[in-house]
Order: sequence, then structure tokens, then C-alpha cells
Amino acid sequence: MPADPVPAAGPVPRTAAFLDLDKTIIAGSSALAFSRPFRREGLISRRTMLRGAYAQLLLVLSGADAQTMESLRRRLTALCEGWEVDQVRAIVGETLDEIVRPMVYAEATELIARHRAAGEDVVVLSASGQEVVEPIAALVGADRAVATRMAIRHGRYAGEIEFYCYGEEKANAARRLADEHGYDLADCHAYTDSITDLPLLEAVGHPVVVNPDKELRRVARERDWPVRTFAHPVPLRSRLRSRSVLGVAGACAALVLTGAGWYSARLRRAGRGGG
Repeated sequence: MPADPVPAAGPVPRTAAFLDLDKTIIAGSSALAFSRPFRREGLISRRTMLRGAYAQLLLVLSGADAQTMESLRRRLTALCEGWEVDQVRAIVGETLDEIVRPMVYAEATELIARHRAAGEDVVVLSASGQEVVEPIAALVGADRAVATRMAIRHGRYAGEIEFYCYGEEKANAARRLADEHGYDLADCHAYTDSITDLPLLEAVGHPVVVNPDKELRRVARERDWPVRTFAHPVPLRSRLRSRSVLGVAGACAALVLTGAGWYSARLRRAGRGGG
């Protein structure tokens, strides 16, 4: 009898590496990084900038829970309401090279190159705004990016966030991309520093923590997840100069997140009975 026909092989599932941005690809906060040019152009005061810097230090040392950050997000989104899109776009575009080049981790670019060489897609997922995140993602060799989207009406910020790429929503974004591009999440990697990205780490088969905060380090120890330290920021290549036109939503979202740190610190002190 003739042998049964061999079934045609289906498409091989694709895989991806999902990376956070702040403290994973770049050394520090993209939010804090843009506060200085905002002050130079009169969008924020020196006092606001210094509060943001102090708050960022507190967040690095102690972290912030998801409930606090969600409450602060709603309050602080209103701070940028009415800002002109073109003005902020110009500020970010003119200062991107100065700000971003020294912040990129050498270890992150090497990691991205390894995943690309293995035929895997590289995706940046970030709570910062998409107009900041997407160009940075392209510059470091990522295939795509998903980030926070700010609402804009009549050329100005509307004081609303259309999509907040944070917490569970970051994991949901990875799942949507898996559906769209055929990724098998069980074979995918995820890299992040923050406990707020735990849903993303749990969504993939290969979670890796990078420069973790205290709570995420504890979880990684309990679950035997790999822990990596990225410690060597190096300038991006000169191609950054040819792609430095960015939009507004990311920059404004960055300021919102910077302000969130200051309010978070205030709430902690109040809860401890501090002044």
C-alpha cells in the first residue's frame, strides 16, 4: 500500500524579545532626562525640575506601588493640558542627540544584536510616550515599539492619556503583538527592571530581570529567574543625528512620569507622619 502522505509542515512560530526602556535600555529615566530642556524653553520652572530630580532619587531607592502610580497618573496628566504640540516637538527634536546618546547601555545594544542575529524580533515596551520611544527603539535596532499615547486636540495636549503602556497593559500589548505577528510567547524573552512589569515577565517563557528594584529582585530570587546588571552606558552611533525628529506625546508623558515621582514621595512622607 502507498505510504500515507506526510502532512505539510505549518509555519514555524516566531519569537520575540520584549524590552523595557528606562534602566533597561537606557541608564536612568527618560522622564527626568528631558526636564532640563523643558525648563530652558519655559515649560517648567526650576523648582519643578529640582523636585522631579529629587523624586526620581527617592523612586530609585524605594520604588512606588501600582496603586499610587495610577492615582498620580490621573492627577498629573492634567499638568500638560494646553501645551502646544509644535513647541514640545521642537524641544525634543533639538535635544534628543544631546540627551539620549550618552544614556544607552552597551549591554542592551549587545543583547538586542544577539536576538536579531538569532532571527528574533525585538520589541520595546515603555510607559514613556510613543513619539520618544519609537525613534529610540529604531536607533538601537528594535523592530517595533509600543508606548503610552497622549490625546491631542487642535494641536494641543487634551489632558488625557489614550493608552497607558504600564503594568498589565504592557503584558496585554505583548499578547496583541503575539497574535498579530505569530509569536509563541512561551519561547519569547522579556527584560525589565521594575516590579510593575511583573505581568509582562509572567506572560513569556523566558523572563529576565535587569537592574531590578528591590521587590523584583526578591521575586526573581524566589522564582529562580536570571538577573542581569547593565552598567556601561555608551553613546549611540552617529546615525542618531539623522533621525532626531520626535513628537510631543512622549515628551509630555515623560514630564508626567517625572512629576509622579515627586507626588509619590510626598504621599509616602504624609503616610509616615512626615511634614
